[in-house]
Amino acid sequence: MKKPDWVIDKERAKRASAAATIWLFGLHAVEDALKNPARDKRRLILTRNAADKLADAVAASGMEPEISDPRKFAAPLDAQAVHQGAALEVRPLDWGDTRSVCAPEGARGLVVLLDRVSDPHNVGAILRSAEVFGAQAVIATQRHAAPETGALAKTASGALERQPYLRVRNLAEEMELLKSLGYVILGLDGTGEVSLAEGLAQFPPGPVALVLGAEGPGLRDKTRDTCDLIVRIPAVGDFGSLNVSNAAAVGLYAARMAQGNG
Repeated sequence: MKKPDWVIDKERAKRASAAATIWLFGLHAVEDALKNPARDKRRLILTRNAADKLADAVAASGMEPEISDPRKFAAPLDAQAVHQGAALEVRPLDWGDTRSVCAPEGARGLVVLLDRVSDPHNVGAILRSAEVFGAQAVIATQRHAAPETGALAKTASGALERQPYLRVRNLAEEMELLKSLGYVILGLDGTGEVSLAEGLAQFPPGPVALVLGAEGPGLRDKTRDTCDLIVRIPAVGDFGSLNVSNAAAVGLYAARMAQGNG
C-alpha cells in the first residue's frame, strides 16, 4: 500500500532535520564547541592566525583544520559574518526533554520560556544570562523562534555549548509540564498588575519559570492564560521598556535572589 503524501513529506522532513548541520563562527564560539565532547563536529576551517590562537582547543578536539586564506575564507558564511578566521561545521545539540532537563533541585529550579522571540542576538544574550544565573534551560518553540545558528552562538559567547536550549512544539503544554514539576510560572509583561518583586513574594521560595514574549506583540493569549501570574518590571518614568534580553537578565536575577541562593 502506497504511503500518503503527508506521511512521505513528514519522513523527508525528519531525515533532512537529522542530516542538518550549522556553521559556528568566531573565536569564542568555535573554541567552546571544539572543547564540547557532546558536539558532533564535522569540518573546521581556520586562518593561520586563528589556528595559532585555537591551537590547544584544536589539539584537544582531534580535528584536522583546513587552513584558509583570510581574503577568501572558505567557509560558506554570510558576507556580514564576523568570523575572526574561525568556522566550524557541527550538528545541533540534543539536550533532551523538558522533564529530564528541568527537574528542580529543591528551590533552585529556574527556567526561561520564550514566546516567539526570533532575534538570534536576543536569544544568544538570554542564554548568557541563563548560564550566569544557573537556569536549568531556556525553552522556545520549534517554529517562530530563533534556531541554533552561528549568529546566535557568537552572541551567546560559548553559553550555547553549556546552557540547554530546548525547542518544543507547544509552549503552553511545556508550561503545564513545568507546573506539574512544581514550578511557578510568571509572565513578564508591561501590563502586569504587580511588580516582579511583588509577584515573587506571593509564592514561597521554589522553582520559578519566567516567560517572555517578543518585543512588540508580547505574550500570546494562550501563553498569558497559562501563566500563574503576569508581572512587570517597574520603570522610573514613561520613557519605554527594556529589551527582551535585558528583561530576562533582570528577571533571572530577581528570581534567583528570591530563592535565597544569591
